[in-house]
Amino acid sequence: MELKKIEYKLTVCKVSDLSRIKMDADFYFIGKTDEELSLVCKTEDTPLNTLEREDGWRGFRIQGVLDFSLIGILSKLTGILAENGIGIFAVSTYNTDYILVKEENYEQALNVLVSEGYSVV
Repeated sequence: MELKKIEYKLTVCKVSDLSRIKMDADFYFIGKTDEELSLVCKTEDTPLNTLEREDGWRGFRIQGVLDFSLIGILSKLTGILAENGIGIFAVSTYNTDYILVKEENYEQALNVLVSEGYSVV
């Protein structure tokens, strides 16, 4: 399975509303529930109206479109990382999954996954 590096630094934050989110940015993920409004974005695109934020994330995605019938792909990846003491923040879209790790664990995470047979581009 192929993983693609995301080349920029990311921020995970909680925002009060959508008004200051840079909607024309090329990368962001918004999650809204009855309890919160969360945003993952490039660090330089983080809006000023954050209620809480955590900088210093890096990420990669599973390449290709994942069929909904596939089982355990994210679980296997996150299990490998957990066994190596690497925490994650996962984001799923219709097509695929993204895994974010803290910047200080990024290279270790990629190296561990390569040693387990994943290719990284």
